[in-house]
Amino acid sequence: MENSGYDSRRDFLRKIGIGGAMAALGAVPAVSLAADAASKKKSPKGLQLNLGLQEGVAPGQTLTEKLDFMEANGVYGLEIGGGKLAGRVTEIQKALQNRKIKVSAICAGFQGWLIASSETDRKLCIDSSKEILEAAGALGSYGMILVPGFNGQQPSFPYVEAREILIEQLKELGEFAVRHNTSIILEPLNRQEAWFLRMVADAASICRDVNSPGVTCMGDFWHMTWEETDDMGAFLSGQKYLNHVHVASRKTRRVPGEDEGDNYITGFKALKMINYQHYVSFECGTKNDKKVVIPAALKLLREQWDMA
Repeated sequence: MENSGYDSRRDFLRKIGIGGAMAALGAVPAVSLAADAASKKKSPKGLQLNLGLQEGVAPGQTLTEKLDFMEANGVYGLEIGGGKLAGRVTEIQKALQNRKIKVSAICAGFQGWLIASSETDRKLCIDSSKEILEAAGALGSYGMILVPGFNGQQPSFPYVEAREILIEQLKELGEFAVRHNTSIILEPLNRQEAWFLRMVADAASICRDVNSPGVTCMGDFWHMTWEETDDMGAFLSGQKYLNHVHVASRKTRRVPGEDEGDNYITGFKALKMINYQHYVSFECGTKNDKKVVIPAALKLLREQWDMA
């Protein structure tokens, strides 16, 4: 299934904007959300796996070469880095003309950080994020990936206060994102990279408390390997807020399949259970020939999706 254009993104934003019973919950524990989704049991028939590559992962010296490789391998989601993105919008729009490929997400690129004790750093993050969000909207992207606090980013506030401040900042960014028909995508990282947000359920609970269709979350198989009890519980906890997925090998963060025993089936099963129709995007490295290992990885993931 090809997910593209403003209509599909409007549908997603409209869907997650419905508060209902979710807004009435006091928390979003992974267990309760997983149980709710599991009770529905049946996965939609014919749900397809939409694969994407980060620009730096795709082989090729130029953007055109990268896009040619992607289309030749049935990959239609391009994840772009957010750094200096405003100056690349026209270039990317022209490169994508007459292609099936769409910009799936914008990966970070912001400056400062949202839960800094310094008001200057918080404002820098908001201002730089707005510039990226505006470009994301112009490119028809589902959203901009944002990490609230990396390791080493200090000083901040005690956790509860930091969370309250984050929610207030995200309300402003969420409103701005909606005006540009895109969203913030909160990414939980593992403990080696981030001190604040590490689990999908925590990201989903923040989305719920912000209560804006412009604030969503994602899951990353690599980070989930170290922080989540299992892939299924993680993705089920994301529910309607889940807007993007990253994938890599489970042990060394290389191309899927480069580590022995790479398995994504239970995660894929959960994505089917919540009717996830957005992109699963490669965020990984490799020491091997990309033109060889990436097609092999695509084959592996498609086979495991069919098995899920």
